[in-house]
Amino acid sequence: MNEVSVIKEGWLHKRGEYIKTWRPRYFLLKSDGSFIGYKERPDAPDQTLPPLNNFSVAECQLMKTERPRPNTFVIRCLQWTTVIERTFHVDSPDEREEWMRAIQMVANSLKQRGPGEDPMDYKCGSPSDPSAAEEMEVAVSKARAKVTMNDFDYLKLLGKGTFGKVILVREKASGRYYAMKILRKEVIIAKDEVAHTVTESRVLQNTRHPFLTALKYAFQTHDRLCFVMEYANGGELFFHLSRERVFTEERARFYGAEIVSALEYLHSRDVVYRDIKLENLMLDKDGHIKITDFGLCKEGISDGATMKTFCGTPEYLAPEVLEDNDYGRAVDWWGLGVVMYEMMCGRLPFYNQDHERLFELILMEEIRFPRTLSPEAKSLLAGLLKKDPKQSFCHPSNLRSPLRSTRGTLTMSLPPSPSQSRPRTAMTAWAPSNWTSGPTFPSSPTQPASASEQSRCSDSAAGCSNGCLHRPGGLSLCF
Repeated sequence: MNEVSVIKEGWLHKRGEYIKTWRPRYFLLKSDGSFIGYKERPDAPDQTLPPLNNFSVAECQLMKTERPRPNTFVIRCLQWTTVIERTFHVDSPDEREEWMRAIQMVANSLKQRGPGEDPMDYKCGSPSDPSAAEEMEVAVSKARAKVTMNDFDYLKLLGKGTFGKVILVREKASGRYYAMKILRKEVIIAKDEVAHTVTESRVLQNTRHPFLTALKYAFQTHDRLCFVMEYANGGELFFHLSRERVFTEERARFYGAEIVSALEYLHSRDVVYRDIKLENLMLDKDGHIKITDFGLCKEGISDGATMKTFCGTPEYLAPEVLEDNDYGRAVDWWGLGVVMYEMMCGRLPFYNQDHERLFELILMEEIRFPRTLSPEAKSLLAGLLKKDPKQSFCHPSNLRSPLRSTRGTLTMSLPPSPSQSRPRTAMTAWAPSNWTSGPTFPSSPTQPASASEQSRCSDSAAGCSNGCLHRPGGLSLCF
């Protein structure tokens, strides 16, 4: 394989994909086709700090334009399996020509290489990539028990998405019910989701908390990863709220206290969750919270440490994430504020089907409350949904008093949940019909998935103009 070298580097102004502002980025164009951008100039080309932007110019198209600013150029290229366009501008026509000439030269060079010479195989997440497969195997082997597919009865399809399925299973030896998450390795690698999958595996293995979904077993076949997890048969909190429209303030405080307890535990272990939303909050048979889906967690974030990645679900993104600032643990408290607002008010605090307009509302719009909301509830939500994270309830100690209720507190010895929150616990009585339709299991775990299994879930919000709970689950993004 040819040694990768830097062909051109320098400052560019990149236009945001969602908030259409121009942001200075220091870009490196490399001989393997990678085109990576940093918030600050890296100390050395081989530095290990993760970039904010990571594109490939292989088989790209280049276009000149003088709009919306002079000396602008657009790159249209593949990012994993999706065609994307990214817009840049520079200070002079000559500088634009230099960048476009360098990018075209690298693209032409890649086109002339044979299949075995293309260093982009690894960068693009080729299914034949041994490093990515080994990384997943290590992550699973740490939690591997001596179990196989044959140790379970497969009862019901609970959900399916791009990467695989979640199936209700019964362990033959114990008779206990679990949720088995079955992920296809080829798709995970092709869509560059190895890091998220490894993170989820690590967090599941290293955490034990009553309000976090527990991992029982992890194992693999030659083409699939299998996580056998605690089955929260109360269903998604989103499902219950969409049926009831709003929860009482007491019930919302109860759930809020349990979420705070779980987040405080994660933060104490230097893990930031980053994707709090109704769809990731399940209920167990007694009506207690179970947080699930740890793929967007960020590890190693101590108090005061920050992150850079544009990451999360659009309706739940904190202002500091949208402003492209470094952000910290406070993003989890913003997410808590959004879900508690939904529980108490029956709609999102900020909503628009146009994501650009949605982000403007999150950044600029003042929060509004229904007249029926109590002063205490308004104070709690206003404290969680501060635009400036330095002014928000960024520490659990600030939340204990407003979240305390007659039925639930922040102590670990919570009494039984309010009677109205206890769900029906027939195995899949709570599940929407579109979740449980279809085959309960692929014809064979080792056979390729069908076309319907591989179709991308359109999880983007599609609710009413007020953000009422008619939307399917929000799509988590990480750019």
